[in-house]
Amino acid sequence: MRAKPDVRPLVAEEKPEGSAWRARLHEMIFEADTVWGKRFDIALLILILISVLAVCLESVRGLRETHGMMLRVAEWVLTGLFTIEYGARLISVRRPLRYALSFYGIVDLLAILPTFLIYFWPGSQALLVIRALRLLRIFRILKLAHFVGEVRLLSAAMRASVRKITVFIGVVMTIVLIFGALMYVIEGERYGFTSIPTAMYWAIVTVSTVGFGDVVPHTVIGRVVASILMLMGYAIIAVPTGIVTVELSAATRAATNTQACPSCGAGNHDNDARHCKHCGTKL
Repeated sequence: MRAKPDVRPLVAEEKPEGSAWRARLHEMIFEADTVWGKRFDIALLILILISVLAVCLESVRGLRETHGMMLRVAEWVLTGLFTIEYGARLISVRRPLRYALSFYGIVDLLAILPTFLIYFWPGSQALLVIRALRLLRIFRILKLAHFVGEVRLLSAAMRASVRKITVFIGVVMTIVLIFGALMYVIEGERYGFTSIPTAMYWAIVTVSTVGFGDVVPHTVIGRVVASILMLMGYAIIAVPTGIVTVELSAATRAATNTQACPSCGAGNHDNDARHCKHCGTKL
């Protein structure tokens, strides 16, 4: 006897998790494909710009003395709005903790904490300028495809280059230590190289081709060593550029989109992705 096929609907696949209002809230906050989503994000950017401007103006003594109260009231109002927005983001995703620990989740939290820390840590209001980092959302909001693609390619190339650049920095610091110790022995305290750390500072300034000129060699041998380090500086600058360029070429092969996961809020998914690569939720 032939078994009867199972024709029951896949409820877990067809029925989205969470309520309808949460889905609509997530679409408005995290996506910019709808009219209200774009309006929400543009309004948020305007509030961020106003907040950063208020913090900068409050740092000016004359404006602080004449309009300090108005600026502080504006800051508290904006902080209240950002707190509500942060809470709405946590409510709209299915996994609030995952979003809270993401890059934008941490930035959103740091954008509101300094205002409350003023009472425990005077002067912390200057940290509110971190809200400028939230302006990075403008690439997603305006849907500038060519800018979004370039930013993601650059980010992927930088992440892939971390280990190589770390090794490179270790080599540079070894060179700085050797040349710093050498210049300390050659020049000595008489010409400003009072210690090996001071000589290392001079080596960093020299190898980076900055050249402040506060500490300079005076002996012939010291100038020869400094010249060698200067020439090495040009080659050292070219190395990280080459590393990032190679990784940038490799990153161009992996195309991603701007869709945000309804569960954890993560983005940068592949164009053909059907599930979130971080939590497995269906996109």
